[in-house]
Amino acid sequence: MLLAMAVLHRSAVIAGAAGLAVALLLTLAGFELTASSGVALPQAATGIGAEALHSAATILWIILPALSIYELQRRSGAVDRIRALLTGLTDDRRLLVLLIAWFFGLFMEGAAGFGTPVALGAPLLVGIGLPPLRAVVLALVGHASGVSFGAAGTPLLTQAAITGVPVEAIALPAALLHAATGGILLLTLLLLADDRRLSRHDLGWGGLAALCFFLPSVALAALAGPELATLGGALIGCAGFVLLLRRFGPARQPRPLPAGALADLAPYAIILGLVLLTRMVPAVQQPLSALALRWTLPGGFAGSFQPLYHPGTLLAAGLVAGALLTGRARLLPPALAAALRQLLPVALALAVMLALARVMVHSGMVLTLAEAAAHTGPVWPLLAPAVGVLGTFVTGSATTSNILFSEFQLSTATALSLPAPLLLAAQTFGAAIGNIVAPHNIIAGCATVGGKGGEGRILARTLGPCLACLIAAGLLLAAATN
Repeated sequence: MLLAMAVLHRSAVIAGAAGLAVALLLTLAGFELTASSGVALPQAATGIGAEALHSAATILWIILPALSIYELQRRSGAVDRIRALLTGLTDDRRLLVLLIAWFFGLFMEGAAGFGTPVALGAPLLVGIGLPPLRAVVLALVGHASGVSFGAAGTPLLTQAAITGVPVEAIALPAALLHAATGGILLLTLLLLADDRRLSRHDLGWGGLAALCFFLPSVALAALAGPELATLGGALIGCAGFVLLLRRFGPARQPRPLPAGALADLAPYAIILGLVLLTRMVPAVQQPLSALALRWTLPGGFAGSFQPLYHPGTLLAAGLVAGALLTGRARLLPPALAAALRQLLPVALALAVMLALARVMVHSGMVLTLAEAAAHTGPVWPLLAPAVGVLGTFVTGSATTSNILFSEFQLSTATALSLPAPLLLAAQTFGAAIGNIVAPHNIIAGCATVGGKGGEGRILARTLGPCLACLIAAGLLLAAATN
């Protein structure tokens, strides 16, 4: 898949189909699809297919309303007016990218996660004049530093529940790893945001954006736990950054709001309000998250869907409510029709990729790769984050990566007499950084900006910063464990 997408620049469908074909051949040579399920091959194939289709449907339920929001905004002229609103803060494209890809992306990751930052951020970046594929790269890179604490801390809370290690012991080293490597991601944002040469002015604002987010994020991870580290860090950091931008930035004189700007922002404001309400208010969160549709098949194949708590439902609510409140309901049908037309080819790519993921998981391939890595012995801290990336690359989810590999990292730490919290932090860090190269996320991002077929070119651009973050984190972990 890496060869097909990053080197040959093939589409996700072709790359996924090639990878799936190789995986199926390997199951005949040395693995068994029935190894973990204990059922006959036809039942195992049915279960894997059902899991892949279920996962594809839950992802598509995020993409569809996100696409519809963009189509609605484009048809109403809101995209142009939002661009004018943002350029009222500054005309500097690099600063606009910091506001959208970094702060807005991190906020949406902390509040909702599960692909929402890319689904909403990439179209906004296109709206300020960036090419679609570059916008997806920026949205992917911009939110990665917050994924370990995304969706109100879900990946880390899941990890702690699986291993029994106190979440506070994992949260601080994970936050410090993100803070130590965040400069790599910010530098990538600055380089890709504009074709002109980087100046000290650009680097200064990039460094300020890093401080504005990471200082409160690390403090919240240490003092309050994982739930608020990304969400609070993004809110506090963005407020501070905007104040400094208004005081010292290139556009020092406030500009009046464009006509209709508040109505244009209504869908996003409603979404943010719903996210905060459903994630941060227990009286609302508990009944909504308790309603879950679950299914199981023989052999341990299963899936679940929380219809009222899913990010896609919140996006759909923001879409409909925003259109009704602003008198733009007549634009909903054509916006939805346009979104559906773009969704059909995306569904095929997702289904192929997710089928590959489930084959690798249920045949034991992913576990075999991880177990082989443990034989590296004392140099394991250098490589531990790569296991997290592997899990997210295959599954498209940092939470799922932690579910797959946290116990493996814990047992490896015990076997090698290494600090368990550090290796678990390495796991969740790698799982977060893996989001920028996960084909599932790349496909979803391309879908929101009409970039179908460009997935390979996006992966080629995100692979470098991913590897740079892995190397930097590995060296820090090696130094900390020696």
